[in-house]
Amino acid sequence: MKFEVINEENKEVLETLVNGVREHRFEHMGSEDTKPLSVVSRDENGHILGGIAGRTIYRNFLIEVLWVDKATRGSGLGRQLMEMAEVEAIKRGCVLAQLDTLDYQAPEFYKKLGFEIAGSVAAFTGSPERIFLTKKY
Repeated sequence: MKFEVINEENKEVLETLVNGVREHRFEHMGSEDTKPLSVVSRDENGHILGGIAGRTIYRNFLIEVLWVDKATRGSGLGRQLMEMAEVEAIKRGCVLAQLDTLDYQAPEFYKKLGFEIAGSVAAFTGSPERIFLTKKY
């Protein structure tokens, strides 16, 4: 057995690991029906003002990132993006959405949208609290 430390992104390694996890998951849950799901808002020049990106899989909407440009925060754009993405996730058969955020980012925003805290990893020196949230549809 040989070990290797890799200090840069390596697509081949990541794909091999993900494929291994998928094979194991298939054995327990059957084939996955996963699809990317993103909603973006652009200005008249085509610049992205905000967006949400994630995927639907096994009746879950896994939200990977939600971002709104600083100049448009507080305008309701984040709520609109979330609502549009959730409508699509529900159309795909999702019954749950899940995400994580840091304590200084947006936990209160997500709570206002109906998300509940499922757990957290406490803050420690050099790292803020990480909060995991879910929302049932």
